[in-house]
Amino acid sequence: MDSTSTFHAAQLTTENHRESRPSESNGHAISGALADQFAKLYGPVAAELLLVEKRFHQELQSPYESLVPVLRHGTQLGGKRLRPAMLLLAASAVGSVREDHVVLGAVIEMVHTATLIHDDVLDDADTRRHVPTVNAKWNNHTSILLGDYLFAQSFRLAATLPSTEACRWIGEAARLVCEGEMRQVLKRDVLDIDETTYIEMIQGKTAELCRVACQLGSHFADGSPEVTTSLAEYGDSLGIAFQIADDYLDLWGSDERVGKTLGTDLQQGKITLPVIRLLQTADEARRNQILQLLAEPSRRRTETIMPWLDQSDARQYTRETALQYQRKAITALDVLADSPAKASLNAIAEFAVNRRF
Repeated sequence: MDSTSTFHAAQLTTENHRESRPSESNGHAISGALADQFAKLYGPVAAELLLVEKRFHQELQSPYESLVPVLRHGTQLGGKRLRPAMLLLAASAVGSVREDHVVLGAVIEMVHTATLIHDDVLDDADTRRHVPTVNAKWNNHTSILLGDYLFAQSFRLAATLPSTEACRWIGEAARLVCEGEMRQVLKRDVLDIDETTYIEMIQGKTAELCRVACQLGSHFADGSPEVTTSLAEYGDSLGIAFQIADDYLDLWGSDERVGKTLGTDLQQGKITLPVIRLLQTADEARRNQILQLLAEPSRRRTETIMPWLDQSDARQYTRETALQYQRKAITALDVLADSPAKASLNAIAEFAVNRRF
């Protein structure tokens, strides 16, 4: 049986689960109303996404019993499975989903999960998606090694595809993600970050994996260069909007709704768009107060700055900037013919900014 026939056979075995919720295969990371929302967003590729989930879990197996709980825990941290869903939807919007797309979806999710696990170490975070982080449940050493394991496994899996393009593109995307993360770490407590620098950093840190997911989805569905470029632009703009929304929620969300430790950006010295805007609009006296507070170690940094943020237009400005990138993402989809997959990509762009978690 060739690879296409094998894939179609696998599709048939999951066809009766087309309305299955992400939570059914992702432990307790997503549940209830949230799972219903994701089921609607990912509806056109729900069966294929289950195949990605199955492959993802298959790749995190070990003959060593002591590793099994750690690897299993790693599968619970990604949460939304947004990037593989975008990859599958891009493929469906252009042509059809193939077995290679399922492999690529698992690869993208491994890389994404690896970055999250390393992020949690950098942020000293205790929870993610209502689940204890690896560093909280075990230790930082285990977190770093698990992230490295996922990176290694992702490239091994990508190398099983006939084309080397996926390895090159994913490798470059992973490099840019790490570059964006390193830039942010090195810029901690550096107070002269402007909005342009901030956008450049999150473009690498967050948007790059969204961009390459859509690029891979289109390319491996035989999309034209024009369509593939447009879908990559959609992923890039959506990823930026998504990260700005994350930075907004870190200050104005709730731990219970978001499912991870909040308020860590300011406490860790990360200068995000709300603070950049506050510094831009504050008078000289208030600006000097803020800069002095940011320059000194303080456990009350977030608590002190929040009232100033609330008194400024930083909240509104941050949301409007996220909406601008959302609109860019939606416009990039104009190259596609109308289809359920295109409608889902539009809905994901709406969700990226309007979500509360």
